[in-house]
Amino acid sequence: MTEDRNFDDIAHKFAKNIYGSDKGAIRQTIVWEDLTEALKSLNADENKLHILDAGGGLAQMSQRIAESGHHVSLCDISSEMLQLAREDIEKHGLTSSFDFIHSPVQAIEKHLNGKTDMVLFHAVMEWLADPKSALDVVLNQVKTGGIASVMFYNHHGLVLKNVICGNIPHVLDGMPHRKRFKLQPQKGLKPEEVYRWIEEAGFEICGKSGIRSFHDYIGNMQYMGDYEPEDVLELEKRLCRQEPYLSLGRYIHVWARKTV
Repeated sequence: MTEDRNFDDIAHKFAKNIYGSDKGAIRQTIVWEDLTEALKSLNADENKLHILDAGGGLAQMSQRIAESGHHVSLCDISSEMLQLAREDIEKHGLTSSFDFIHSPVQAIEKHLNGKTDMVLFHAVMEWLADPKSALDVVLNQVKTGGIASVMFYNHHGLVLKNVICGNIPHVLDGMPHRKRFKLQPQKGLKPEEVYRWIEEAGFEICGKSGIRSFHDYIGNMQYMGDYEPEDVLELEKRLCRQEPYLSLGRYIHVWARKTV
């Protein structure tokens, strides 16, 4: 991969496929549980916080935070995604709680006035040519004592999904990106590496969750036991923070506090 992915060409499709689905609902539920704990640690009920949503897309999570009276700087490289977010935010009456920044995350510092209380960096690194350097820039925007919320596409989950689908030669070939899958991330990141990057940036990891540790591996329902979507969600909620299930999520969400 030689350049960062911009979703201007498929913004509407991306919004529909990622957010308007059962898998999107699972993702938002698990991440919001983590963010609730993170916000409590910042005494969010007593303080008005400044949140940076870096590469925030439709700002689904940061809108929920803004509803509690906090201010959000929403940054995205895609003008189309940013416009969709603006329309959705306006529809929910939250426009005054947002700043809209059309910029790559790597250049975010010049658009901010000082450090932020929390950054959200969700499902962005897997689309970047140099994920670590972008993560470093984003983490550097957090004040001491602040929180970073990072979600990334999991390499181990990608391996398992391909094996279950019978794509054994593809795994043995190192899983090169298939360009025909426009909504499939360019690559998975290894959790152990991302955890190390976060800690090396001066953060202490407070929590981790697997996102869709089960949903994406369930076979054809016609040949399976009876269950409902809410059963799958309950299973995800119950086991997503326990190993080995955590490390098998298609995505992993980690939140951490800046200590230096």
